Amino acid sequence: MIDPSVLAENPERVKQHLRKRHAAQDTFALVDRAVELASTRRAAIAERDRLRAQRNTLSKDIGDAMKAGNAAAADAMKTAVGEGKVRIDALETELTSVEAALAEIALGLPNLVHDDVPDGKHESDNPVVRTWGTPRRMSGDSHVEIGARLGGLDLERAAKLSGARFAVLLGDVARLERALINWFLDVHTNENGYTEVLVPYVVQRHCAVGTGQLPKFEKDMFRLAEPLNGADAFLVPTAEVPVTNLHREEILDEASLPIRYAAFTPCFRSEAGSAGRDVRGIIRQHQFHKVELVWTTTPERANEDHLALRRHAETLLERLDLPYRTVLHCGGELSFGATRCFDLEVWLPSQGGYREISSVSWFGDFQARRMSLRYRAGEGARKGKVAFAHTLNGSGLAVGRTLVAILENHVRDDGSVSIPAPLQPYMGGRDHIAARLT
Repeated sequence: MIDPSVLAENPERVKQHLRKRHAAQDTFALVDRAVELASTRRAAIAERDRLRAQRNTLSKDIGDAMKAGNAAAADAMKTAVGEGKVRIDALETELTSVEAALAEIALGLPNLVHDDVPDGKHESDNPVVRTWGTPRRMSGDSHVEIGARLGGLDLERAAKLSGARFAVLLGDVARLERALINWFLDVHTNENGYTEVLVPYVVQRHCAVGTGQLPKFEKDMFRLAEPLNGADAFLVPTAEVPVTNLHREEILDEASLPIRYAAFTPCFRSEAGSAGRDVRGIIRQHQFHKVELVWTTTPERANEDHLALRRHAETLLERLDLPYRTVLHCGGELSFGATRCFDLEVWLPSQGGYREISSVSWFGDFQARRMSLRYRAGEGARKGKVAFAHTLNGSGLAVGRTLVAILENHVRDDGSVSIPAPLQPYMGGRDHIAARLT
């Protein structure tokens, strides 16, 4: 969440950021409501504290009056103390209600926008900051036909098991997906200094609140029908949720930062409301695989670390010989929790365009505030002081979409598919997958 003091003391600044995001009008109304509630809260606290001080003074004066034999004065002060207690209790109840309302508003407001984020409302307004490779012409088939020809993609049998937007991979195509997972993890841990972590695929509600998926995007998640260990629980939509929460409610030493984790998980998303060209095939599914990169860092390092994380994802595409471009999200395209975000978009010949394969996001202290993730400065003028950490994450990469890109960009004239060199050791040294059907 954004800093509550900014919301209460500088609401116009918050509105400026909302305007850059092209936020809905009801979001602006939330800011006004938060200001009203903050004013009510301050007044209630002031009155409560005044009454508490008065009670303490009267309690001493009652004793003095009793010692002096002035029972009437003592009784009057006791009445005042009793009335004050009733009012204090009422104020405490009011404060509980006001603070709950403020917390609800704070959880529903998006992050402030980084100064680097350009103006714009739509995807077409995202500036391209990097391009790599030469886009290939379409071979005539999409990954659906190519995968079927390889004997490795079966959507019809998947539908018998689970319905639409699921896939069964077989044989060498299934092995290629596994090769991608293993290679991604090996590159990130052996070359880029990440610590591999294997996390639960089910999380309790507070974890998804911490990273910003809840409460705003609950309709996009799969919720368990029964409580897990006494609490609401969800299938993970991305490893970002459990991994970022690993250090929730902790105070980390600055010397340990940045912490960099690489995690493979299946991801589960309801994709509520999505439709169109992505429904066919395996580009947008209810269950898919992803290797996620998650950083916990300091405000001073965060900009540099964000760019480094982006390069870790870009390099994978280059080594797989997959043309791509990197775009910077404009204000209107920026995700709810991000202060700045780059999308890596891989070229898909069947669509004649670039499609997202990784979002690399910097959240500032937005997530850290929601999960009380802090660090203690180890040097300089702030030595010993505690502050909220900054968090980053990005896909490194989305495995299924990488598989799609390989099938479409590396298909041969005879229907076989070349295996990129980095993956060949994971495929028994083979350099291609032969077509089984013609």
